[in-house]
Amino acid sequence: MAETLKKGSRVTGAAREKLAADLKRKYDSGASIRALAEETGRSYGFVHRMLSESGVTLRGRGGATRGKKAASA
Repeated sequence: MAETLKKGSRVTGAAREKLAADLKRKYDSGASIRALAEETGRSYGFVHRMLSESGVTLRGRGGATRGKKAASA
Protein backbone atom coordinates (compact mmCIF):
# COMPACT_ATOMS: atom_id res chain seq x y z
CA MET A 1 0.00 0.00 0.00
CA ALA A 2 2.55 2.61 1.11
CA GLU A 3 4.93 1.76 -1.73
CA THR A 4 2.50 3.00 -4.38
CA LEU A 5 1.78 6.33 -2.67
CA LYS A 6 4.13 9.24 -3.07
CA LYS A 7 4.35 11.48 -0.04
CA GLY A 8 1.99 14.40 -0.46
CA SER A 9 0.33 13.01 -3.58
CA ARG A 10 -3.41 13.39 -3.94
CA VAL A 11 -5.34 10.15 -3.40
CA THR A 12 -8.64 9.95 -5.29
CA GLY A 13 -11.17 7.50 -6.64
CA ALA A 14 -10.65 3.77 -6.24
CA ALA A 15 -7.20 4.23 -4.68
CA ARG A 16 -8.71 6.41 -1.95
CA GLU A 17 -11.46 3.87 -1.25
CA LYS A 18 -8.92 1.04 -1.04
CA LEU A 19 -6.66 3.06 1.26
CA ALA A 20 -9.62 3.99 3.47
CA ALA A 21 -10.68 0.33 3.71
CA ASP A 22 -7.12 -0.77 4.59
CA LEU A 23 -6.77 1.94 7.24
CA LYS A 24 -10.20 1.09 8.70
CA ARG A 25 -9.34 -2.61 8.93
CA LYS A 26 -6.00 -1.96 10.61
CA TYR A 27 -7.44 0.66 12.99
CA ASP A 28 -10.25 -1.71 13.99
CA SER A 29 -7.59 -4.36 14.64
CA GLY A 30 -5.95 -2.06 17.19
CA ALA A 31 -3.39 -0.01 15.25
CA SER A 32 -3.06 3.62 16.33
CA ILE A 33 -3.57 6.56 14.01
CA ARG A 34 0.08 7.55 14.55
CA ALA A 35 1.28 4.06 13.61
CA LEU A 36 -0.89 4.06 10.48
CA ALA A 37 0.39 7.52 9.53
CA GLU A 38 4.00 6.38 9.85
CA GLU A 39 3.32 3.16 7.93
CA THR A 40 1.68 4.97 5.01
CA GLY A 41 3.98 8.00 5.02
CA ARG A 42 1.00 10.31 5.44
CA SER A 43 0.22 12.82 8.17
CA TYR A 44 -1.74 12.10 11.34
CA GLY A 45 -4.45 14.51 10.10
CA PHE A 46 -4.75 12.73 6.76
CA VAL A 47 -5.19 9.33 8.40
CA HIS A 48 -7.65 10.77 10.95
CA ARG A 49 -9.72 12.33 8.14
CA MET A 50 -9.70 9.10 6.10
CA LEU A 51 -10.91 7.11 9.10
CA SER A 52 -13.63 9.67 9.86
CA GLU A 53 -14.78 9.63 6.23
CA SER A 54 -15.04 5.85 6.27
CA GLY A 55 -17.33 5.92 9.32
CA VAL A 56 -14.94 4.58 11.95
CA THR A 57 -15.76 5.28 15.59
CA LEU A 58 -12.50 6.73 16.82
CA ARG A 59 -11.12 5.51 20.14
CA GLY A 60 -10.53 7.95 22.96
CA ARG A 61 -7.07 9.00 23.99
CA GLY A 62 -5.32 6.66 26.37
CA GLY A 63 -3.14 7.45 29.32
CA ALA A 64 -3.89 9.29 32.52
CA THR A 65 -7.12 11.19 32.58
CA ARG A 66 -7.73 14.40 34.41
CA GLY A 67 -10.83 14.81 36.49
CA LYS A 68 -12.39 13.46 39.61
CA LYS A 69 -11.50 9.97 40.67
CA ALA A 70 -14.36 7.61 41.35
CA ALA A 71 -15.32 7.58 45.01
CA SER A 72 -14.06 4.38 46.55
CA ALA A 73 -16.44 4.05 49.44
